[in-house]
Amino acid sequence: MWDLMRDMVSIAWDTIFEDGIRYVVFSLAAWGIVCVALKGVLAGRKIRPDSPKPRQMVIEFLVSLRSIFVYSLIGIAIEYMARAGFYPLSELSAGWGPVWFVISLLLMIVGHDAYFYWVHRLIHHPKRFRKYHLRHHLSHNPSPFTAYSFNLREAALMGLFAAVWPLIVPTPWAVIPVWLLHQLVRNTIGHSGYELMPAGRDGRPLFDWVTSVTHHDLHHAYSKYNFGLYFTWWDRWMGTEHPEYHARFARAIRRELLPQRPPVLQPSDGSLQRANKASAGRENLV
Repeated sequence: MWDLMRDMVSIAWDTIFEDGIRYVVFSLAAWGIVCVALKGVLAGRKIRPDSPKPRQMVIEFLVSLRSIFVYSLIGIAIEYMARAGFYPLSELSAGWGPVWFVISLLLMIVGHDAYFYWVHRLIHHPKRFRKYHLRHHLSHNPSPFTAYSFNLREAALMGLFAAVWPLIVPTPWAVIPVWLLHQLVRNTIGHSGYELMPAGRDGRPLFDWVTSVTHHDLHHAYSKYNFGLYFTWWDRWMGTEHPEYHARFARAIRRELLPQRPPVLQPSDGSLQRANKASAGRENLV
């Protein structure tokens, strides 16, 4: 009995400590590097003229720690579910090699993006917004500490994905920490207030299928648009992308948004041959 209790305490402490340290290190690093050390270098890429107030950032940091605690509780549950044999697919796929490791990581990122989009839209419903999502939108002008500033119910919903995904998709356990790291980096940087996405010559995002900082910043300004997390696909498929997204992106990087050129239609082989014959016929007449 005592051995079981010591084991439970050890797992709980390790999980909570690791999750907390991971969040503290990366949130402080994102803020310190982007918003402080590179503030002058990135001045021409600042999305909004004003910056979040210190009091706001302190509250966000503490609330995010609370959300990380909720995630840790879910992580502890996953650990005991794994010991009880609830995740045979993860055990099975552990020996499938590095190719499947990469594939399963990409699948988890894409799956998480879809999950986030639809849960995000669900908790924006007027009947659920105050209980699930209001805390996050109190940060009208976000900072890296806004990333996990959630209501408790939202934190539980967002953390649930990590428990459900390995039940249905063969995901090696080693993939989970990499996915968590990707999520943490994208979330903290995505709330930084500085546009870091490189732009094409036309002033649009160079990787337009990936959400930029401006993309999510617009969601905090206009909450009925831009629900996506990592990719812009779902917002475009469902018509929820802000209509001025590209213009706002160009404004954030101090560039002019150029009109997109229509694609140049190349003649097919058949029409090209007919054009050549017609040209040859005209030459013979001359």
